[in-house]
Amino acid sequence: MDLTVLHLTVPGLTEDLHPSSTQLLWIVDIYGFMIAGCLVTAGSIGDRIGRRRLMLYGAAVFGVASVLAALSDSAGMLIVTRGLLGVAGATLMPSTMALIRTMFHDDVQRSRAIGIWMTSFMAGAALGPLVGGALLNFFWWGSVFLMGVPVMLLLLVLGPKVLPEYRADAAGPMDLVSVVLSLVGMLSVVYGVKQIAGHGVTPLSVGIAVAGLLVGWAFLHRQRSSANPLLDLGLFGNIRFNVAVVALVVNTGVMMGLNFFAAQYLQLVHGSSPLEAGLWTLPMTIAGIPVALLIPSVARKVRPAYVMALGLVVAAVGFVLITQVQVSHLTLLVIGTVVMFVGLSAMGVFGTDMAVSAAPPERAGAASAVTSTANELGGALGLALLGSVGTAVYRSGMTDGDLAGIPARAAQDAHESLGGAVEAAGRLSAQAGADLLRTARSAFLDSLHAVSLVCAVAVLALAVAIAVLLRNTARPGEDQEASPPQAAPDGVETA
Repeated sequence: MDLTVLHLTVPGLTEDLHPSSTQLLWIVDIYGFMIAGCLVTAGSIGDRIGRRRLMLYGAAVFGVASVLAALSDSAGMLIVTRGLLGVAGATLMPSTMALIRTMFHDDVQRSRAIGIWMTSFMAGAALGPLVGGALLNFFWWGSVFLMGVPVMLLLLVLGPKVLPEYRADAAGPMDLVSVVLSLVGMLSVVYGVKQIAGHGVTPLSVGIAVAGLLVGWAFLHRQRSSANPLLDLGLFGNIRFNVAVVALVVNTGVMMGLNFFAAQYLQLVHGSSPLEAGLWTLPMTIAGIPVALLIPSVARKVRPAYVMALGLVVAAVGFVLITQVQVSHLTLLVIGTVVMFVGLSAMGVFGTDMAVSAAPPERAGAASAVTSTANELGGALGLALLGSVGTAVYRSGMTDGDLAGIPARAAQDAHESLGGAVEAAGRLSAQAGADLLRTARSAFLDSLHAVSLVCAVAVLALAVAIAVLLRNTARPGEDQEASPPQAAPDGVETA
């Protein structure tokens, strides 16, 4: 809910806090940056001090930071509190998934639990714009940050009563140098990739991303030689884990990349307001909920690799449908995104389950952190790579001949993006503006079609790889049918 509601608050907080353009970017981005940078550290801390304890600490911090964000009286204060929310969010995400790994030893039950877990994300994404829009109709912009406070209070009250505790008995002390390397490396890579996505390839953005990769290499080198590694690289010796993590990166990447272009289509081609555009995405989110809940039952009869591959084939059909969208084809876009999301949801449930279940219980926190990081990194890479493809196609469609006869500044803005073309058209005469919009929207549709085609090819290639590499992975419960139930592992403390 916090992620999907922020764009609704931008006009109100801009009017009240008067942030600079740079400060506004940090207000929007710092939450995701801090989550991405802290996930690995948080997962390792949870394995050491207890996953329930870490989640309750994170819930308390998240609740307090939400109140502080709502009461922020300056852009700087809001940036700091949003960053604190990101740190707290990083403790919640891997803890919830790792606790599911601990609580459900039966493969079928665990798959269903992860389906419900994913459904909560989809429901939050759907409710965010609706609840946030309602709050903004009656209260000030900061009220949207209070949505999570009741949930955190409920967690603090019920968590100690109903959740088991789990910690790894043999975990050693935290390696603070590894913590710093992990944070700096991930933040640098994600920041550099997002800069490339938003502003194109520049020496600064590439330099930051490369520096982050070098720090990441130093982090991995330290993990190999450390007696108490922050991230156990033994996780990557399991092919199921590796393929599942790569699949999650691609899955999230194509979803985020396509959604970025779909949002532009809804607002700049179809003419929807931000709230209306959010409502048009509801069918996609709602369609994914029953899939996440029901697909584990299907997988009892079919091997997970084939379910994941089939989901990706369905997603490819959705992407192909989107390649046929034209200016007046809003219904086709909605149908295409629904089909796409249904397929990617099926892949997401089993990709997450496979990655987490491939790790032993004592390393579930670290495995959960890696899967969450894969989703964060996949989203950033998807926006950067697919954004670059779409931008290149759009600019190639805005030729000098198409822009002839309009002022140089308007031509430059129109050449950069569809948003720039819409703004430039408002400064021209009615006829010239209409001609410019027609050309720009045609070029944008070409870019949307190209991105959709790239996504279709990517998910089909991934489907083939999964069907081949994971074809021998057992169905949920198949390896348990001939064996007695497992006892709870060492380190589990029941409430």
